[in-house]
Amino acid sequence: MMRRLRRSGSRGFSLIELIVATSLLMILASAALPLARISIRRQRESELRRDLRDLRTAIDKYHDAAESAPPKISLINQGLGSQNYPPDLQTLVDGVQLANTMTDAKMRFLRRIPVDPITGKADWGLRAVTDKSDSTAWSGGSVFDVYSKAEGTALDKTKYKDW
Repeated sequence: MMRRLRRSGSRGFSLIELIVATSLLMILASAALPLARISIRRQRESELRRDLRDLRTAIDKYHDAAESAPPKISLINQGLGSQNYPPDLQTLVDGVQLANTMTDAKMRFLRRIPVDPITGKADWGLRAVTDKSDSTAWSGGSVFDVYSKAEGTALDKTKYKDW
């Protein structure tokens, strides 16, 4: 008779033990969820800063190559008001013809236009040399600067479009 009681009592958990264990698991999961959301947001913001830096570096490299003496790149398609900046972001990907070469060699500055990690689109705000530094409307001139079109505020309380 003693053996039966021991076996039946050691087969599993009681209902109270299951409720307590489930409650503890729910409390721990609810505490981890906000941390995971902040971690994902922080990662996207870091990626946005990196993408903006890459785009601005490519624009600067284009400008430096266009102003080099003798010029490294042919500026046939550039207008008079371009000030040696690219006409659009796609030009940085497509590349430009190298000057003083007999080949079809092109100088490329980007592999692809990066996707804005906040908006999920490869649509960036553009600024020309003649635009104000906080302008959100592109005058259509050569690309001098880029910014994110994402609405909202970052974890550091700054607006994405001000980066």
